[in-house]
Amino acid sequence: MGTLRVIQWTTGKVGKLSLRGILDDPRLELAGVYAYSDDKAGTDAGPLCGRPDTGVLATRDIDELLALGADTVLYTPFMADLDHAVRLLESGLDVISTNLFLNVGGIQGETKARLEQACERGNSSLYISGINPGWINTMTAAMTAVCRDVQMVSIAESADVSVYESAETWQALGMSLPEATPQVIEIAKMWLSTFHDAVQRMAVTLGYELDDMEFFIEHATASEKVDLGWFCMEKDTIAAIRAGWNGKVKGKTVVQSKVAWYLTKQLNADWDFLDDHYHVVIKGEPEVDTRIRFIPPDTWGNHEWDTMTAMPAVSAVLDVAAAPAGILGLKDVGLVTAPAGIWQHD
Repeated sequence: MGTLRVIQWTTGKVGKLSLRGILDDPRLELAGVYAYSDDKAGTDAGPLCGRPDTGVLATRDIDELLALGADTVLYTPFMADLDHAVRLLESGLDVISTNLFLNVGGIQGETKARLEQACERGNSSLYISGINPGWINTMTAAMTAVCRDVQMVSIAESADVSVYESAETWQALGMSLPEATPQVIEIAKMWLSTFHDAVQRMAVTLGYELDDMEFFIEHATASEKVDLGWFCMEKDTIAAIRAGWNGKVKGKTVVQSKVAWYLTKQLNADWDFLDDHYHVVIKGEPEVDTRIRFIPPDTWGNHEWDTMTAMPAVSAVLDVAAAPAGILGLKDVGLVTAPAGIWQHD
């Protein structure tokens, strides 16, 4: 497979990092950039992601982008536009998305039907990736291959989310509110449906037919006022959550995905948080207990942590191009890797 031409769709927190990933991968060529806002239109792609000029200018003209003859779109907007996604897929472009389409109902029901039809008409593929959901689910599913029996698979994510400067995200999950009302819990359930999707994708990959999905959530409040500069929580307002989904068969949890997210450790609750970002447990024969900790370089600021959301999508471009048309699952794409040999330093 030769060099693939890629369009970067938006250059926000994740998009600017996937844009860097495209520029760093010699297997890929940056064909175009979609600008979400008018002020970015006409700007060279390089400065949009902290790199030298590339000669590729961002545009809001979708017809112009479709005429480029590109192969793939890296789709990273904060809010999905279903009409845009359908148009891209119908044109024959593969779409690799770090967005779960939650604001348009998620990959289910009418939204799923429209995306599937668009893939069929364009002979194209849609693949959802990122770090979680995404990379960690593929890694966990693959680890079950050493087992002769599997009873349950669990992924626990623990993270200091004060590095993710998105006030909208944390407000939606109830952070800074005095209590978790039923309405707050319902909104959080919607936002955390990304992990509902992750549990279902792992279940399909592992051959489980789930008959129930159970949501759980609990909140903890700050023991003192916490001002992060970009977000402030008064004393005794919500500053941490523990939540997730249990995928069940006949009343027994067989696949679980849960998160423990905190904006501060100064809490009224006696909660412990893992230093490891992921704790994966496969109960079976043998039992697998794996802990994963990411160690950033000293040069990273808060926004650089989104690299781990962006890069699984960038690294999947060639694998998605080789996969069949349609909405792709974990097995359809297979083992995505970084082009380490190409990056090898002297």
